[in-house]
Amino acid sequence: MRRPWASGTATRPSITSTPGSRSPHRRTGGQRISIASRPGFISGVVVGRLTRRFHAREPVTLARALLGQVLVRVLDDGERLAGRIVETEAYLGVIDRAAHTYGGRRTPRTESMWGPAGHAYIYFLYGMHHCMNVVAEGPGQPTAVLIRALEPLEGIARMRRHRAGRIPPPRLRDTDLCSGPAKLAQALALDRHLDGTDLVDGDRLFLERGRRVRAEDILAGPRIGIAYAGDWALKPLRFTLRGNPHVS
Repeated sequence: MRRPWASGTATRPSITSTPGSRSPHRRTGGQRISIASRPGFISGVVVGRLTRRFHAREPVTLARALLGQVLVRVLDDGERLAGRIVETEAYLGVIDRAAHTYGGRRTPRTESMWGPAGHAYIYFLYGMHHCMNVVAEGPGQPTAVLIRALEPLEGIARMRRHRAGRIPPPRLRDTDLCSGPAKLAQALALDRHLDGTDLVDGDRLFLERGRRVRAEDILAGPRIGIAYAGDWALKPLRFTLRGNPHVS
């Protein structure tokens, strides 16, 4: 069903560099608690959801700001699976030859991308894999950030079971669980049923504030697997955390 969001197009200058930036937006009302028992967390951090305002930014800024934040999936039995975002790619919508909405394309598959910021855009690829994006900007500006890799934090044993195939779960290393968009979708049990989920107010899939990342720890380079996109394949729109072993 077509959602009643306004259509439109956005234009912006070509991306030739990606200067560092830090988000000025802070979640208010966070609760300062000790969660040192959770792997990957530091005692005393402020735990809270990322706000709508955090997401309502152009995709390059959002792709950088999402590094270090925590993606959470709550399964039907209540178990939490969580991972720190360590790799992202920005997709700039109607002007970006690699984006699903290039040239203003709008289909049932991409409808979530045309909607409000802070929602999930999950698509099925090659008849085999799912990939998850975070919608940026706002209605009518179909831009998004692909989550390419996570550092597993919670529910790691369950992630292993989800990822197990020919390799038995005990033999899967932590660095094999979420080091790629299809891997993380499988590990967190993400599929098209979660497409369009509100990541700010949802209860099955959402984003929590994580560690602060310094601008100098963010590396930029070309996106992966988009050779068809011409010059856009070379633009530095993929972002990773320097030295993190969980990147794809």
